[in-house]
Amino acid sequence: MTRPPAKAPAKTLAPVVLIDLAVLLLAGGGLAWLVLRAQATLPYHWDWSVLPQFLAYTAEDGSWRAGRILTGVAATVRLSLWAGALALVIGTCAGLMRVSQRLFWRLCGGAYVLFVRNTPPLVLIFLFSYFLSGQLISTLGLDAAVAGLPEAQRPLAEALFGPLRQMPGFLTAILTLALIEGAYMAEIVRAGVQSVEQGQWDAAYALGFSRRQTLIRVVLPQAFRRMLPPLTGQFVSTVKDSAIVSVISIPELTFQAQELVSATYRSFEVWTLVLVLYLALNLPCSLAARWLELRLQRSDRGA
Repeated sequence: MTRPPAKAPAKTLAPVVLIDLAVLLLAGGGLAWLVLRAQATLPYHWDWSVLPQFLAYTAEDGSWRAGRILTGVAATVRLSLWAGALALVIGTCAGLMRVSQRLFWRLCGGAYVLFVRNTPPLVLIFLFSYFLSGQLISTLGLDAAVAGLPEAQRPLAEALFGPLRQMPGFLTAILTLALIEGAYMAEIVRAGVQSVEQGQWDAAYALGFSRRQTLIRVVLPQAFRRMLPPLTGQFVSTVKDSAIVSVISIPELTFQAQELVSATYRSFEVWTLVLVLYLALNLPCSLAARWLELRLQRSDRGA
């Protein structure tokens, strides 16, 4: 009669938890010491009481108005959402071009990716700004069309794109940022499509699917699950990279912070607030993507 195999001793997580807590305490203590040391040694008078008025203030008529920082946050959110959505479209198209069977499309997609990824973003910002704002938008008559919007449509347009007088520059920033981020998303899409096993293609062809049907119905749904983490990281990067359009005077969060620092000389307070706000914008995106990734994994195991 054989003995049943002995059960392995249950693993305890106590040492791991204690180590994690110790690391967190050390990191928190080091950060607190650094802040206190900076306050004690730097020849700078800290004044955190000035920050609330940068977020919101009371006008002369008693109504609440958004401050410069809050206005910049709204502009950053609008810019990131529009640029991220457009970059996903551009990146998906360029990524599919990169895996096309036709040499012409592969060359076009590869040229776009290589051009953008090997050029400094600041140079592209200035180049596209001069070309789009200075030439294309005026040629297309977009500025005149914006100025001629009916009064009933103006509130919706301002909610979507900000003040109408700034819309041509804002659209330029959206398109420029989307073209830059789209090149990186194109490589994510290409890698995601190529990661799907060849057997999936062969099985779809055996069922009578064309290449386009196979790509849409079989390959892309599987590739999307694998592309979700890097796409989320790229969208977070889009939110952070939106700060670069401040060099062409787009009134987003970084530009508003620069204006406040120039006017009030409260550098540490303003930039600390900006740091916290960027974290507040990006952390929910990362957590939502992680939740969606875990949900997709559970659905796969259930299937």
